[in-house]
Amino acid sequence: MKRLLATAAAIMAVTPAFAEIDTFDNMSAGAPPLDWTCGVTGRGSPKWMIESDPSAPSQPNILKQSGSGAFPWCVKNNVSIADGYVEVKFKPLSGSEDQAGGLVWRWKDGNNYYVARANALEDNVSLYYTEHGRRITIKYVDAPVARNQWHSLRVEFSGNVFRVLLDGKQYIESQDDHIAGTGSIGVWTKADSVTTFDDFSFADK
Repeated sequence: MKRLLATAAAIMAVTPAFAEIDTFDNMSAGAPPLDWTCGVTGRGSPKWMIESDPSAPSQPNILKQSGSGAFPWCVKNNVSIADGYVEVKFKPLSGSEDQAGGLVWRWKDGNNYYVARANALEDNVSLYYTEHGRRITIKYVDAPVARNQWHSLRVEFSGNVFRVLLDGKQYIESQDDHIAGTGSIGVWTKADSVTTFDDFSFADK
């Protein structure tokens, strides 16, 4: 009984009660996303655009990154979270260097944030922190990430504890103390990844 109560308490600690979701469906196709700020860590020319996609989990629109850069990112304006979760559906389409879909949280600016990535080119899931523009690995594990298919990526974060889930399965649980406090949340890719995103959801703990 005590073990069940402890498990329930642990789940409640990282599962907030009220979630918000951005489906991108109230935005105009062919334009950058409203109420989001997009850029790149390092050099490059990312291209973040709203597009219509008949395969979208929630139709009609998706957010697509089709440019290139060291680490392209796009963060939601006016949201700042210290503890909670972020989740997105993503589809890796192409890329010779990388085929990545990622999430950022505790984003202070374009050079300082946490990121979790799923990579269809390498079939793995990774957890990093980016500090002063340098991406440092915390942990990565093998995981099946099929190209041209929709996947879900979720990160739960509370204090210095992080859990990364792909398609509902937890692949990473780790601790890190490099970036504390509140920060923005958003999506992320790497290099020449062409990736689409939909159903971006989040909640503050």
